[in-house]
Amino acid sequence: MSNHYRRVAVTGMGCVTSLGQSVDEYYCNLLAGTTGIKTFERFDASGHTTQFGGEITEYKPKHIDHRAAKRMDRFVQFAVDASADAVCDAGLDFAREDVWRCGTYIGSGVGGIEEFAVGHEKLLKKGPDRISPFMIPKLMCNAAPGNVSIMFGLKGPNCAMATACASAAHAIGEAALSIRHNQTDIMVAGGAEAAVTALGVACFCALKALSTRNDDPENASRPFDTDRDGFVLAEGSGILVLEEYEHAKARGAHIYCELAGYGQAADAYHITAPDEQGVGAAHAMDVALKDAELNPSDIGYINAHGTSTSLGDLAETRAIKKLFGEDAKRIPVSSTKSMTGHLLGASGGVEAITAVKAIVTNSMPPTINLDEPDEECDLDYIPKQARKGQVDYTMSNSFGFGGHNVALVFGRV
Repeated sequence: MSNHYRRVAVTGMGCVTSLGQSVDEYYCNLLAGTTGIKTFERFDASGHTTQFGGEITEYKPKHIDHRAAKRMDRFVQFAVDASADAVCDAGLDFAREDVWRCGTYIGSGVGGIEEFAVGHEKLLKKGPDRISPFMIPKLMCNAAPGNVSIMFGLKGPNCAMATACASAAHAIGEAALSIRHNQTDIMVAGGAEAAVTALGVACFCALKALSTRNDDPENASRPFDTDRDGFVLAEGSGILVLEEYEHAKARGAHIYCELAGYGQAADAYHITAPDEQGVGAAHAMDVALKDAELNPSDIGYINAHGTSTSLGDLAETRAIKKLFGEDAKRIPVSSTKSMTGHLLGASGGVEAITAVKAIVTNSMPPTINLDEPDEECDLDYIPKQARKGQVDYTMSNSFGFGGHNVALVFGRV
């Protein structure tokens, strides 16, 4: 990061996932190679071609009272809980801060799809007069950052990113820019998604994007494997507290690491398929490296987007090779979607946490279910077992429908 910019520290983290509803539980399960993917329980999926995913089955809001929870879609509840945990982890008391310089950017790919489906069914069965007045405030994508802002009284920038599976990474990157350019001191940033619903699953089934391995869900998400047959839908939230470095030091905050680089680019190719050569992805990674003022050889671990789709995994592998050249096969790469499934707009938040924890713990999570790598997927994907090793700089990739490519670089301080 150029010296004339203010530095951005990561001082808090929170998550809600099928692998755990705290950062420590989540990362411990990742390192153990545990999967959070199972047959759906919250709705009857017997008529769907895909009947499993990364569903959170034992979720109860921790920081939201019953009355408030009824006025929030599930994705908003995830966002509020993960944000509250992150703020607590950061040791923040916003009563001591200038709230006009504190804000929240939280992304979501589809927002309140469950509320949309419930409202539509009510319209058809009971008529327009029975639609809830809370339907719009529940389903809108900006309900997540809006509610977090209200919860903590944050009056600075407040925005919802909606760039499909790049949403959370975009939110984190743009939040960092607001700190760098002296518009804010503290930002709560990440993503939330709750598309594991009858309608959400049906939509992705219609796209033929999902794995159909119904008889073996635990082994269905298999990034870079020759036998991969689509991604596995999941839900949850991942949130970071980003803070101006000197501000964090002055209040004695624990600093996990620094958000050193942010890059983005468009494929301008197809509304759902990636550029097969990974040109846009490679450019986003290159911009992030240059933003961090690093060389490709400085990166010690890449958390890949790695969705377990035929085109996506190959395109990302080609992108890494294109940018990193001779270093590509040296750098450990893993897809934690092999264990979590794909959280759509929340994935970049959860995976940013993974990239931070790799630095903090000097441990890199594996890619499970990698039994026989695709011939062209020939990088070091940390197959099946976690790996120890000092990691000073990590990269987290997020790519979304619409041709959105985002890369974040985190560094040890």
